[in-house]
Amino acid sequence: MKTTGEELIAVTGLNTYYGASHILRGVDFSVRRGETIGLMGRNGMGKSTLLKSIMGLVKPRSGTVRVMERPMTGRSPYEIARLGVAYVPEGRGIFGNLSVSENLRMSARAGTRGQRDWTYERVMETFPRLKQRLRHGGQQLSGGEQQMLTIGRALMTNPDVLILDEATEGLAPLIAREIWRICSLIRETGISSIIVDKNWKQVTRITDRNVILVRGEVVFAGSSQALEDKPELLAQHLGV
Repeated sequence: MKTTGEELIAVTGLNTYYGASHILRGVDFSVRRGETIGLMGRNGMGKSTLLKSIMGLVKPRSGTVRVMERPMTGRSPYEIARLGVAYVPEGRGIFGNLSVSENLRMSARAGTRGQRDWTYERVMETFPRLKQRLRHGGQQLSGGEQQMLTIGRALMTNPDVLILDEATEGLAPLIAREIWRICSLIRETGISSIIVDKNWKQVTRITDRNVILVRGEVVFAGSSQALEDKPELLAQHLGV
């Protein structure tokens, strides 16, 4: 799906602190409808803090967050979610005492425009591995299966924006390839995505645009091709 000029998320001049530590320093960041963005940087550079600031999990000291053109700076996570933003956190956050089926069904709802593109049946088709484990408890799944379940649960909310923090962190190569396949499929359906992952080559294969953070500041924002054309940037800021 082609991107449009419609900004679903618009972050301006964001400054976020943890105590006295200044983590995000005047960050500008946006996501348009249909756009897939790679958020990159070494560990501790502010990527997760930016995502948590967008989701209302961390309150910025200054700056603004607009979601679907509404001012949402520092609002509660459930308010952000209601506007069509689904978040797959680094720790996955599944309900270990619920079955795979229960984890999925509990999140099922129409999207902000009434869309129900992602049904239980469609998630089953997309994640055949989960279909084999419907009665398993969340805690019985492997790390890769838990990641699939978390993504599937997010899709069941029929979001306009899907945020993936550390999409394939710690996963076996075979499972990681499956996650990337799913990310490409999500992109094709027109859902906007923000993807954080250390595998920049895989990220840039499916992203329209990429942003690199260094010590809480944006040092690069541009297309995948523009990033690949600057190997010195990759070496300096991503260590590749």
